[in-house]
Amino acid sequence: MDLTGLILRVTAERPHVLLATVPGGAAVRLAAERLLRARDWPQASTPAKADLLLVAGPDLPELRTALERLWRDMPAPRARVHARTPDEVKAALDSGRALLGSPAVQRESAAPPGEAGGHLEGEHGAQERHEGDDQAPGHDGDGGGEGEAGRAGDAHSGPDGEHAPHDAGQDTEAEHGDGRRAPDGQVPYSQDPDGQAPDGQDADSHGDHGDHGDNGDHGDNGNHGGHGEDGGHGGGQTDMPGGLPMAEPGADRDGLTLDRLHLPLGPFLADWPAGLTVRLVLQGDVVQRVDVDGPARPSDDAAVEAFWVQPWLRAASGEPVTVGEAVRRRAAAHLDSLGRLLAVAGWPAEAVRAGRLRDDLLSGAPRAAVAPRLERLTRRVGRSRTLAWLTRGIGVVTAQKAREAGAGGPAARADGDVTARYRQWLADIRHDLPRLEDPAPLDVAVEDSPRGPWSAEAPPSAALIALLPPLLEGAELAAARLVVASLDPDPEELVSRGVVEVARG
Repeated sequence: MDLTGLILRVTAERPHVLLATVPGGAAVRLAAERLLRARDWPQASTPAKADLLLVAGPDLPELRTALERLWRDMPAPRARVHARTPDEVKAALDSGRALLGSPAVQRESAAPPGEAGGHLEGEHGAQERHEGDDQAPGHDGDGGGEGEAGRAGDAHSGPDGEHAPHDAGQDTEAEHGDGRRAPDGQVPYSQDPDGQAPDGQDADSHGDHGDHGDNGDHGDNGNHGGHGEDGGHGGGQTDMPGGLPMAEPGADRDGLTLDRLHLPLGPFLADWPAGLTVRLVLQGDVVQRVDVDGPARPSDDAAVEAFWVQPWLRAASGEPVTVGEAVRRRAAAHLDSLGRLLAVAGWPAEAVRAGRLRDDLLSGAPRAAVAPRLERLTRRVGRSRTLAWLTRGIGVVTAQKAREAGAGGPAARADGDVTARYRQWLADIRHDLPRLEDPAPLDVAVEDSPRGPWSAEAPPSAALIALLPPLLEGAELAAARLVVASLDPDPEELVSRGVVEVARG
């Protein structure tokens, strides 16, 4: 009996897919998420739980090293494919499944460096062999939890019955001063004081337990947790064998001498702005210092298009665009941001529903078809006492602070914390819903883009990124993830072809 072949066939039948989205790959990511959901393929959020790595977007040289480290963190059997456009997603996934199910390919992939190849990458159905990759570690066979979106990862059961996310790359726990606890720098749901679960149901009544909020901390070069090299943070830090950074002593904000740990978040972190790297210096679970790396920029032959602001870019270039098209894209962008925030907060069922509504809006669904579901979503999320309790007082951005940073849009109008910002998204979605078929021409000076008034000279996401360091310093690691998700800057705005052309004059 060919046991190896049987295991590979079972793995290839329903592989766990890790999406690595690069700037310019938002449309590819959306197409991949739709297809994975249709096929009921689980979406992994850490390399350790992935069988298939799907790189979504153009080839950016700056991120190749990060992708290689992400690839090396994946256990065997494994396969790697690349879809540069949405039309290539189906062929890439089919190619990845074929690679996973081939014993010859997997033997070659697991061979030590210098022996018959290193790793294999399927590019739109074609196999490419690369020499010198590290030997893949053994697959532990643990598929993780699966929700209705097909997301999977390392999970444990939270206090309210939801599968709370767990990151295999971190061993620390962040505990809020008011008793809220979050493993590994994330914020899973717990029951609020009145015992109500996040969606207003009883804690044991949730049926959708996907590990959508499982967020592995991939390092600045795609490191999974502490794997790989430190990335040159400096500060006298030394490395242990295997590249694990050691903590170093330093004075904290209260003048005490505590160990400091350098932790990069990004550029390939689940439910994270694509290509963005935020470097943290932690003492305990408190962020002491923050440095933000700009998103990777494309080479001259790699055209990056900012997906969410396409109507505004086209209108600015003189192309006729209707208000209905613009507000539809804006509402879908808010649903995408909301889904990512809910995933980070540990509410996977509502994150999936937000993603499905987002896809329906992008596919041109009429208002009558989406209005009742949108109303249910906004009511459940907006009235959730647990979600508000978990996010209140975190990452406060006053309207004045937003104006001083040059930020507009929902972040400025919310005039408050994470709770105020996601509720502002809900309010904006309800406001845009009646205008989905508005035939009036779009005026970019009147209608804001999803993240604020559009300007190619000063994209709104640039101001949101500039807000991150002062907001994150002094925050707990769990809160830091929520702050980033509630602002959700879009690095594509900074490197898209239209913006680069304006910057070059």
